[in-house]
Amino acid sequence: MKRNFNIKWIQVGVMLLTLLTTGCSLFDMELQENYDYKHKTLDPNIGISAKKFLENRSYGTPENPTDTAFKWMRMGLEYAGIDLNELEKADRTFIFLHNDAIKIWDAKAKKVTGGLFFDFPIVTGIDGTGKPLTKPAAKWEDYNKEDVRNYFLYLILQGKYNFADLSISNVKAKTLLPANTVASKGSLLGYMNEGKGFDQEGAMYLKLVNNSDLAPIQINNKTTNRSGGYGVTNGVVHVYGVKGNTTVYPFISLQ
Repeated sequence: MKRNFNIKWIQVGVMLLTLLTTGCSLFDMELQENYDYKHKTLDPNIGISAKKFLENRSYGTPENPTDTAFKWMRMGLEYAGIDLNELEKADRTFIFLHNDAIKIWDAKAKKVTGGLFFDFPIVTGIDGTGKPLTKPAAKWEDYNKEDVRNYFLYLILQGKYNFADLSISNVKAKTLLPANTVASKGSLLGYMNEGKGFDQEGAMYLKLVNNSDLAPIQINNKTTNRSGGYGVTNGVVHVYGVKGNTTVYPFISLQ
């Protein structure tokens, strides 16, 4: 018994020594005598226009046939009749919508459970108390075309607003949405913002969530970006559509 006990402790000692000398490798960390960490930021400039960025990642390309991250955004622009050359004009900030910002589909339940189609549902009628009855949209064509057009105009800002241009306090930016634009009652958007739907100055408010490096950019006190700071040749692009924080509301939230 004593012999077996000693052998076991010898084995444990060998295992511990092995872990101490090779532990870093086991956890994908190589032992290094000296290592000087050098902070390096990847170049955010992608060398193409906002229009080309959208086109490359909406219906796929021969090089990346499955890259359709902006498919639903492009379908909405086309339905609204917005000339994609608007995404070629200089000195602008473009808010791009990832597919999740527009429609989150629950395959098991076979229904829309998030995104713009869910948060701005189609109005199907009015109940006895005057409250709108709604159902989630299934396609862009369920919406009033002018509402969709105005919504996408709201997502194009005049001037460049990148991380370095923002702080933890709201910065007011002018969009392409004309002042005094009112949403129709065809969707719940027309019942929001005191029945106006859209910001009445055509303004968007942007701020950093905190002071850390590349903190999320929040729109209208509500929606934070999925990724951002894409330096396109005619401005900057920020992408929205994080599950649970998907929809970009076209007016400022006071909550």
